[in-house]
Amino acid sequence: MPMTDEDIAMVRESFAHLHRHRDATTKLFYDRLFEIAPDVRRLFKDDLTAQRHKLMEFLAVAMATLRDPAGLSLLLRKLGRMHSGLGVEERHFDDLRGALFWTLKTSLGTAFTPSLDRAWASLYEIMSREMIAALRAP
Repeated sequence: MPMTDEDIAMVRESFAHLHRHRDATTKLFYDRLFEIAPDVRRLFKDDLTAQRHKLMEFLAVAMATLRDPAGLSLLLRKLGRMHSGLGVEERHFDDLRGALFWTLKTSLGTAFTPSLDRAWASLYEIMSREMIAALRAP
């Protein structure tokens, strides 16, 4: 489902909050990811400092391209190809979704409304679909 202008505005506004608290946000995300999917821990270096920075940097670029579906698709497919060589599998996307949405709910609290949940779900569906397509590509 494509994102509406309202979805984009809500996601960007909530991301601004997450970005202002990026250290806490990324710590919450990776701690939760490794809690619900301990097997993915092996895909990361012991020191997550650089990885946490890369995650927020990627999300910032994604936020900037939300109104450019073709550009967002290119970005996501490139990221998917890169991750295919790192051992990421299609099954990991459910765990990533779980960790992301738990982090959003935890970080945003009551500001994480049902409409914001739906907007992020639309974005995650786009992101995972494009990245999985790149993982499957020969």
